[in-house]
Amino acid sequence: MEANAVNWEYQSLDLSTPLTYVKGVGPARAAFLEAKNLRTVEDLLYYAPFRYEDRSNVKLIRQLAPGEMATVLCTIRSTKVAGFQRKKLGLFEATFTDDSGANLGGKWFHGGYLNDILAPGQRVALFGKVEFDSYSRSLSMMHPEFEILSGDDDGDASLHTGRVVPIYEAAGKVTTRVLRALMYRILESLPQELLDRGDPLPSHIRSRLKMPSRGEAIRQLHFPPQEADLRLLNSFRSPAQFRLIFEEFFWLECGLELKRAKARLDPGVGFELTDRVRERIKEMLPFKPTGAQKRVLGEIAQDMAAPHPMYRLLQGDVGSGKTLVAAESAIIAIENGYQVAILAPTEILASQHFFYFKKLFAKLGYHPILLTGSTTAKEKVAYKKLIAAGLVKLIVGTHALLEQDVHFAKLGLAVVDEQHRFGVEQRQKLLEKGAGKHPDVLVMTATPIPRTLALTIYGDLDVSVIDEMPPGRKPIITKRADQAKVEQVYGFLRKQIELGRQAYVVYPVIEESETKAMKAAQAMHEHLSKVVFPDLAVGLLHGKLSSDAKESAMEKFAKGETQILVATTVIEVGVDVPNATVMVIEQAERFGLAQLHQLRGRVGRGGEQSYCILVTEKLNQIATERIRTMVESNDGFHIAEVDMKLRGPGEFFGTKQSGLPALQIGSIVRDADILEIARSEATAFVAHPPSEDELRRAVLFIRSHWQRRYGLVQVG
Repeated sequence: MEANAVNWEYQSLDLSTPLTYVKGVGPARAAFLEAKNLRTVEDLLYYAPFRYEDRSNVKLIRQLAPGEMATVLCTIRSTKVAGFQRKKLGLFEATFTDDSGANLGGKWFHGGYLNDILAPGQRVALFGKVEFDSYSRSLSMMHPEFEILSGDDDGDASLHTGRVVPIYEAAGKVTTRVLRALMYRILESLPQELLDRGDPLPSHIRSRLKMPSRGEAIRQLHFPPQEADLRLLNSFRSPAQFRLIFEEFFWLECGLELKRAKARLDPGVGFELTDRVRERIKEMLPFKPTGAQKRVLGEIAQDMAAPHPMYRLLQGDVGSGKTLVAAESAIIAIENGYQVAILAPTEILASQHFFYFKKLFAKLGYHPILLTGSTTAKEKVAYKKLIAAGLVKLIVGTHALLEQDVHFAKLGLAVVDEQHRFGVEQRQKLLEKGAGKHPDVLVMTATPIPRTLALTIYGDLDVSVIDEMPPGRKPIITKRADQAKVEQVYGFLRKQIELGRQAYVVYPVIEESETKAMKAAQAMHEHLSKVVFPDLAVGLLHGKLSSDAKESAMEKFAKGETQILVATTVIEVGVDVPNATVMVIEQAERFGLAQLHQLRGRVGRGGEQSYCILVTEKLNQIATERIRTMVESNDGFHIAEVDMKLRGPGEFFGTKQSGLPALQIGSIVRDADILEIARSEATAFVAHPPSEDELRRAVLFIRSHWQRRYGLVQVG
């Protein structure tokens, strides 16, 4: 009875059919697929191959020639492992034969594990480059791709060879071969009109961009036509891939645009930009702002004047003056009688912001407070009373600001630094502390990424970019030095100090341990101050110092009383000493690319030529790429692009934190050009839909399909 039910469901397959009812799946495979969020036929059809192989050149072993890429259907004749068998690291060798009677060798270095997978007598499909093995005087393949052909029910060899073949990421024990067979079986069972029916993309967009229908795109995604260009397929630029990547981005951008539109309807504070506010800003400014800073402040002031909450991202390269713009924005709120909260991800960064604002606002009579995990219990009680009574206008802090017993009397502006270090829920907690009205939100990041990417990553935020550096600054000269030549580095450093300059010497936080870095910095401080530069004033700054000691160390360096400052990464952000012209980064290979760029940004803030010296030990491939990028470029956009490629977008952006869903087909890095097109189309569609009915259908589609598949935050 149950078998008949399954068979009946299989015969009436549609897009919403659970995968358990698809022939060849069953409960065990369904569980593996569900772990990948693949629950229905539609989910599986949108599970894209990550690459393609041209296996159309099927030959007998006797027909093979050295140098060609070929597919061979053959039988394993013998296997053996040489080397470290216990560790599965040995050289795995196999001999293959076929109906031609000839033999073919196969070798896999570190392939000892294959001894548990491949055995004599098995039928396999081999795909790889044919080589002539001079040792055995016979043909062989080195590390060929293979698929076992016998002993399963996953289709005949013609499905997996003799064509352009899709390669999928396995879902647990559901292999690429099984997935390929499932896709084929489902697509053979689904009529083209069923796949095309209810195509979610608006017809006028499909027509204008000359995109294939959904059914055609899905079929060609999994089984491209034989004449398909393999280079286009593997760069994800075939017409079918473009259509499906665009579709994914289009609905993402529609959802984000709808979220932004809904947020603009919330009640907010309408700040007044009066003559007094302008005068107070001028009074505070330590130097004349750049044109970019003025433009960005204008965008922020316009948002703050509206009766709805501002949600704006302030983006700019290291040293471009984001914090000064945040200070100007804070004055607008404070002079209108509201409080301002500055939220930083670490105590070190919070402390640096506190010292910066304290110095900047002293002439205005504003007195900020600092609230972090290290604030004493007695101070916390006192500070929380002051905040609740509205007696303090500027509060700088870490996650401690989000605690339930922190109540603001009249919160008007929340400045969040390095948004990707906070979760969406954490930012929401801060917003809920506004008394009745939503406070304005200004998010700052020193990660200079293209505008469309920023608008996508920080979905509910508008974007302002400071794309101009203060005048008179010269590009920083960056060099790499081997650890063995560190004495030459010290010699150069001394010459700079003799010219009246100052220098930083920085040590990494190893294994996320500030204590270890502190000890390394302390030891090097002693070595530099007593052995290398006994005649110079060498200071020390690390995260374990008290707030007063940190402030004292930074103040002495800023005043020129300290010539060399030995530090951990506490100086990564916020330290501004124009006379410092040398940044020596010890063990630079231990730092990430973004962190290296941040540290380098501590110099080059005056009119003199500045230098960054990266002292390294042995470099692996990724570290070599990071160091080369730093030496060759000062461009934050280029550095961010390389960093994205090295780390991957998830780690780079902290997308789990930002709330961006995991995409199935598109890549925000690889497909940035398609994302740009999709965003433009989505913005126009939401602002001017062909009809209210079509917009309503789009909202329903996002709710019912897109949010289920990707977990996008509700759009309303």
